Amino acid sequence: MPRRAVVIGAGLAGMLAAAALSDAVEEVVVLDRDHLPDGPEHRRGLPQGRHAHLLMAGGLAAMEDLLPGAGVRGRLLAAGAREIPLGSGMVALTPEGWFRRWRHDGPRMITCTRALLDWTVRRTLLDRTGAGFRTGRVLGLTGTRGRVRGVRVADARGEHDLDADLVVDASGRGSRVVAWLAELGVTGIRERTVDSGLVNATRIYRTPAGAEDFPLTMVQADPYVSRPGRSGMVLPVEGGRWMVSLAGTRGGEPPTDPDGFLRYLLDLPDPIVGRLVSGAEPLTDVHVSRSTSNSRRHLEKAPHWPEGFVVLGDALASYNPAYGQGMSVAALGARCLARELRRTGPAAPGLARRVQRAAGRSVDAAWAAAVGQDVWYPGIRGGRPGPADRLVTAYSRRLTRAATGSYRAAAALWDVTSLLTGPARLLHPVTVVDVLNGALLPPLTGAPLTPAERKILTELDRTAG
Repeated sequence: MPRRAVVIGAGLAGMLAAAALSDAVEEVVVLDRDHLPDGPEHRRGLPQGRHAHLLMAGGLAAMEDLLPGAGVRGRLLAAGAREIPLGSGMVALTPEGWFRRWRHDGPRMITCTRALLDWTVRRTLLDRTGAGFRTGRVLGLTGTRGRVRGVRVADARGEHDLDADLVVDASGRGSRVVAWLAELGVTGIRERTVDSGLVNATRIYRTPAGAEDFPLTMVQADPYVSRPGRSGMVLPVEGGRWMVSLAGTRGGEPPTDPDGFLRYLLDLPDPIVGRLVSGAEPLTDVHVSRSTSNSRRHLEKAPHWPEGFVVLGDALASYNPAYGQGMSVAALGARCLARELRRTGPAAPGLARRVQRAAGRSVDAAWAAAVGQDVWYPGIRGGRPGPADRLVTAYSRRLTRAATGSYRAAAALWDVTSLLTGPARLLHPVTVVDVLNGALLPPLTGAPLTPAERKILTELDRTAG
């Protein structure tokens, strides 16, 4: 059995990579620049950590596979995370109209703060494996063009080499992997960035008494109206709190002051989120982040790839966080690593290349979905819609429109956005027929709230008059 694996980055992708490696090597060392908090607290190394995060069903399933028997879902729920059924527990205005709420729940997603999610996974990893965490900054890779043999680290001991049989870079969207590889003589890596200029602004509120079970509520941005995209959502998180997140693309950025924050919500295509939070007690200031571009390193297409080195998570591909798939895609990439380790063993020739290609395939659908929408926003940098984009967009818009009034079309959309199945599901003959038939029910004229929920909205609304 190989002696040591080193994982660069203690975010979600890094922890799940450590889980994948734990049965394949004698020692797993996870390196991070931050001193990791001893509890569910925000840390500097996660620039999007204060904003809304959605853990899709496919990502949760991958986590459960990587930590079998650990009960990741149960631990999250016990810590206060919420489980939201897409079919019945969400109120959403899309560019094609309001989604209905059906009797069938459909796939479920987990909502909580990123701090709680990372803390829960880290504690689970420590309970179930022998992985160890160290504080240190990785300066580069050691080895040759043909094989990575470790990392160069700067820590409390100074600069030194840490040898490893396997190295996984999960250091996030700020990874220096291309420069590190170039130092070893590995070049020819193609990169692409598509940047809508999106800015996130988030504020935490106390959940009003009586509104504890109010559904996750969102107003989605519309990429197709030749105006900056503007969106807002309120989602329940642990501790009896609402997380309220705004997002605006270039030219439509949300403000940072409390009064402007509320005005922005009320100026969305429907003011429902603003009406809700106008009567809620704010618990924090407004936190803003601008690290939101879609960036991809096509490492799987590199003409040469060294043994002993794999790149996962945002270091491989990162997405506009508005689409809520980044964490789940990171989990799928770590599962690719685990499957290949089980199939061939950690010392098999070509392991790193096979894992990198599988990880590349695992990001394809999320990348296509994010970029396929972002290229329509004005002021986009790094992409313009082409003929293929126009064809895909026309179909996806028609599918979404059908999903507002057809349960089967909605179910197909949920399965793909939850990463339970690939985009081929949308081209299944039954789904194509549903798309051609369109919405079987007339469009809703307002949010699909129950009478009790509508009463809560009215009581919280401080904007009337």
